[in-house]
Amino acid sequence: MKTFEFSIIASGLDPEANDFADRFFNAGCNDATISFQKGHIILDFARDAESLEEAISSAVGNAVMAGATIDRIEPDPLVSLSEIAARSNLTRSAISNYVKGERGKDFPTPVARVTEDSSLYDWATVARWMFENDKIDKQLALEAEIFKCANEVLHNGQTHLSEPLKKRVKEYSEELEAA
Repeated sequence: MKTFEFSIIASGLDPEANDFADRFFNAGCNDATISFQKGHIILDFARDAESLEEAISSAVGNAVMAGATIDRIEPDPLVSLSEIAARSNLTRSAISNYVKGERGKDFPTPVARVTEDSSLYDWATVARWMFENDKIDKQLALEAEIFKCANEVLHNGQTHLSEPLKKRVKEYSEELEAA
């Protein structure tokens, strides 16, 4: 078993209710720190599981059992260049060189601009590029895809993540092997 850390952003429960924290604890979220910020319930998990997809699936199931509506799972899929550097354990300068094409070709394009000088990138897309260019290991690229897939399944209104995540992990692992 390994400990996986991630956050579930949820809503739908009154944080002022007497049984607020107990609902999560009794539903199996005893490995999460619970907070309430800007109208959202934040469940910061340190969950022991055989795999990341198992950890996420069971945590979402437990939070739903407590009565919460799951909004998303983090770490955030949109990343700045500094966040890319931190997640990949590379320097900000190295990432800038990849973006400019000075140390590699076809770095993914931004998916959003915050300001003229600050762009956001899709982490799963960047992680795949970095894996294909031998900058990160397969596991980090796979984890990025797991978070992306989990959020897509949630966005489509499903809360049972186990089968969709297992299927995507298998497919994506094969894609990465072929790359």
